Amino acid sequence: MSDNLNVLIGKGEQPVNLVLRMANRHGLIAGATGTGKTITLKVLAEYFSDLGVPVFLADVKGDLASVAMPGAINPKLQERIDKLGLNPFEFKAYPTRLWDLFGELGHPLRTSVSEMGPLLLARILNLNDVQAGVLNIVFRIADDQGLLLVDLKDIRAMLQFVGDHSEEFTTEYGTIAKTSIGAIQRALLTLEDQGGTHFFAEPAFEIADFFKIDPYGKGYINVLASEKLFMAPALYSTFLLWLLAELFEELPEVGDLDKPKLVFFFDEAHLLFEDAPKPLLDKIELVVRLIRSKGVGVFFVTQNPIDIPDKVLGQLGNRVQHAIRAYTPKDQKAITAMAETFRQNPAIDIPSTITELRTGEALVSLLDEEGRPSIVQRAMILPPHSIIGTITPQKREELITNSPFYYKYHQVVDKETAYELIKAKVAQQQAAITAQALEKEKEAAAKLAEIEALQREKEAARQAKQSAKSKSGSTELQKMTKSLLGTLSSSVGREIARNIFGTLVKKR
Repeated sequence: MSDNLNVLIGKGEQPVNLVLRMANRHGLIAGATGTGKTITLKVLAEYFSDLGVPVFLADVKGDLASVAMPGAINPKLQERIDKLGLNPFEFKAYPTRLWDLFGELGHPLRTSVSEMGPLLLARILNLNDVQAGVLNIVFRIADDQGLLLVDLKDIRAMLQFVGDHSEEFTTEYGTIAKTSIGAIQRALLTLEDQGGTHFFAEPAFEIADFFKIDPYGKGYINVLASEKLFMAPALYSTFLLWLLAELFEELPEVGDLDKPKLVFFFDEAHLLFEDAPKPLLDKIELVVRLIRSKGVGVFFVTQNPIDIPDKVLGQLGNRVQHAIRAYTPKDQKAITAMAETFRQNPAIDIPSTITELRTGEALVSLLDEEGRPSIVQRAMILPPHSIIGTITPQKREELITNSPFYYKYHQVVDKETAYELIKAKVAQQQAAITAQALEKEKEAAAKLAEIEALQREKEAARQAKQSAKSKSGSTELQKMTKSLLGTLSSSVGREIARNIFGTLVKKR
């Protein structure tokens, strides 16, 4: 169904082939719910795998891990096979690796807070510009002090540390409002409730693990379980964007290859652009534009092409447009605008055809070998070779435990990072404060003892002086008594004696 140059994905008046070496020029799969986007995604993923190209895709409905099991015939599927002239049609399974941010339905996908960076973390936390600026300062201080932020307790400890010492950092880094610190801390609590503690941890995921080929030369299809993750849209979209950024940063420039090194399917792509600040949108556009030179093709999957900014949409050369339902004037306007982006086919009224397409049909325009968009065709998409549906829990468990990544990523490792270092620094500071307080207490006690000694000396001197004075007074009294007794024997003494005692004292 394919050769070493082309990927057959459907048939119209002519076979519809995706030129393999143009797959890194990116693509778009669009259409309303239930029109066949998931089947198109599976068909492309299977053919890439057959041709030795690893694939990454997010499974938001829980039915894409089914690429790991061969399909089975049914009347409806047989009718499509016959109509497309695909007999004989082989059902088969594909080499599959399962991943899960929460480590429940696949191997854990983890990274560090430092690796995520302030811009993407601010997006996850839904911070305003002022709060994002403070977060950026916190990251800069951590970098300058050599503090690695791995998990959420690290960033929480760093925020508290910066908040407690904000006056010291303000002159060098700028104003750090404690109200912003508090707002970020509250946002981190929300992220923890959403399961962020599972994502920010070690061992960190190595992007090279997406680029694996099985012993038969087939590319592994890496499926991210996203049913739970999708309940936190900001975390879901920012995580996938982080993966793209990691691919962009880690891979070397390779130019145009005969086939991509990896094809990345970004399902529910509209979430990536919702409420995204302009600096982030600019970076997304840059990554999409330049990542093709790293040998990576990106396919955005969404309900409506207008959900994607024009600058990004202009980078998507391969397009598969399933039906869109025009229920409102806004929908009709969107269809008209979208129709103008195709290379026109005189035989097809694109706006009308888009609303008439049946499930499994699409308007397709792909890049030719010269990189030019082909004339749009109405085509029926091929059926997948794997089952349509979900895999059993037993099969999922088998895929997880039999993978070499089970032992690599299963156990969380808690190394000494910012939390421990800040805790130790605070303990040292507290110990220094305590020692200083004890020293002051000793000095105060010594001064008090000195004062008390001086007081005792003064008291002793006072008592000695008083004692001496008392002795002097007693001697004078004795002299006066003796003098008085001496005069009693004289006539004057007797008179005095009489006058004093009332009797006459006779002389013996």
